[in-house]
Amino acid sequence: MKLSGAVCVVTGAASGIGRALAQALACDGGSVVVAADINADGAETAAAEIRSRLGSGGPQIVSAGIDIADEAAVVSLIENVEANLGPIELWCGNAGIACPGGVERPNEEWDQVWDVNLMAHVIASRHLVPRWEKRGSGHLLITASAAGLLTGLGTASYAVTKHAAVALAEWIAITHGDKGVRVSCLCPQGVRTPMTEADSQLGVAQVEALGLLEPEDVAALTLEALRNDQFLILPHPEVALYEQRRAGDRQRWLDGMRQMQRSLVKLSGP
Repeated sequence: MKLSGAVCVVTGAASGIGRALAQALACDGGSVVVAADINADGAETAAAEIRSRLGSGGPQIVSAGIDIADEAAVVSLIENVEANLGPIELWCGNAGIACPGGVERPNEEWDQVWDVNLMAHVIASRHLVPRWEKRGSGHLLITASAAGLLTGLGTASYAVTKHAAVALAEWIAITHGDKGVRVSCLCPQGVRTPMTEADSQLGVAQVEALGLLEPEDVAALTLEALRNDQFLILPHPEVALYEQRRAGDRQRWLDGMRQMQRSLVKLSGP
């Protein structure tokens, strides 16, 4: 896609990958950017930093406070952006949450993770895809995770919903790709964000052991992939090899993951 002048919405833009994406789209891609986050103050801080970096004469940068799991709020944001800034050409669904634990966690917690990590993408697509088909173009970026291609340790709801996000991205790409809708799925392994700075979590220990990238590096790679209309974006290229090994011998892969879990639990023990 052509990023220069494109109207782009980035959710989860107050921190981490979302913040870096918003900055890269505006500063390196020349895009008009809406930095959206449930943390409205954080979104405005991110937007203000971008405006300061660009100075006068750069593309327009605005912020929006929004709960992306609230369908009415998403519809309102889409309509306001398109009325005031122009047709949305790129929607970066980047907001996500993780809760440690497994099937013992309460339904309310599972529902919250499901709503943010999957249903937010469903809701946005429900209202953007028909517009894009009518116009003949539009690009959806879903930030999933390597945990959506493999499996993350220590947080079942995160692994399950990220698998679902990858499946949704694939389905939209297949079903609507012939009508001008392009889809990219970002699956980083470990990135230095507030989520990976949490303490005493097995999933955090896993990605730290495998190596963390900086959000700015992930954003730069993502912009290059978007320009090339690339579906699967792997900032950690080794994830492709891991996925091939998983598909080729699932039992061996499961054994290896259990071994990794045992070693990480031992390292983090008392």
